[in-house]
Amino acid sequence: MISFFEGFFEIQKKGHQLLFSWIPFSFGDVLYVLLGIFLLYIIINCFKQKSRNTSLKQLLVLFNLFYFIYQVFWGMLYFQTPIIEKLPKGEVTLHQRKKLALRYLEKCKATRKLVNQDTKGIFIITDLKSIQKEILLQQEKLPKYISDKKSTQINDFKPSLFKNVMSFTGILGYYNPFTAEAQYNSELPSTFLPFTSAHESSHQLGFAREQEANFIGYLIGVNSKNTALRYSTEYFTLKSLLNSIIEEDPAFVKTALNNYSQEMKRDRRYERSFIYSHQGWLDDFFGFTNNLFLKSNQQEGAVTYSYFIDLLVHYEK
Repeated sequence: MISFFEGFFEIQKKGHQLLFSWIPFSFGDVLYVLLGIFLLYIIINCFKQKSRNTSLKQLLVLFNLFYFIYQVFWGMLYFQTPIIEKLPKGEVTLHQRKKLALRYLEKCKATRKLVNQDTKGIFIITDLKSIQKEILLQQEKLPKYISDKKSTQINDFKPSLFKNVMSFTGILGYYNPFTAEAQYNSELPSTFLPFTSAHESSHQLGFAREQEANFIGYLIGVNSKNTALRYSTEYFTLKSLLNSIIEEDPAFVKTALNNYSQEMKRDRRYERSFIYSHQGWLDDFFGFTNNLFLKSNQQEGAVTYSYFIDLLVHYEK
């Protein structure tokens, strides 16, 4: 049954990308705005005695139709065979994670010297289109025993129209299953953008689970010849490893942070200042709702990244 939905996804994905990729703005975002306006109109009519029954029926039909299309286009992909079953088995130890963290710290230091930076010495992206093109090329090079999914090689990355809201909600990007567009928040610090794009492109390939999309994004970026994409990927991997270690050995994490290169420390300060300046009740609310969404789709919560680390360690074996 799942193979049927996987095959259908390949068809609708390519069709949607051919249909919407040429539009210079996010058609999916416009679709959400129109849907929101229509939904608000129906809800208002629900409070009017003359139109209440009709509006309630319309509301019920709308929710059921939306849910059905979502499940057919995307939701069933959460039941695919987990990637972890395709990798070597074994325990993931603290020693293994520390060893990988130290390796990626050195990788980050080396790659950081090769990328562009602004007048303040902070990493910047000068050619996002070349990164997007590289991501599509790297999709073709994924190990076949992990992914046999087809890349359309259609550039359908779109800056979201909701970037200001996204900055205050902690959302870096998202995949629109109704238009097959990979949305990203263009306000993000440059350290986030390349890997976020690789992550969302993994959803475009058909990997629904968040941490599996992180892992596929890692495979896309870690061996890339594009230094900006590689640095962003290595930096994300390093942060994820340190986050998985901090509760068990905070002294190790503190030492690792102190051993960041000066360039990496500037990037980290800029990231933290961006995050702190956009914290608020919206961030808390969307963090809570996203956590519920992930768990409702048989995934870990938003704060837990152990599955990505498990995939990483088993793959490195």
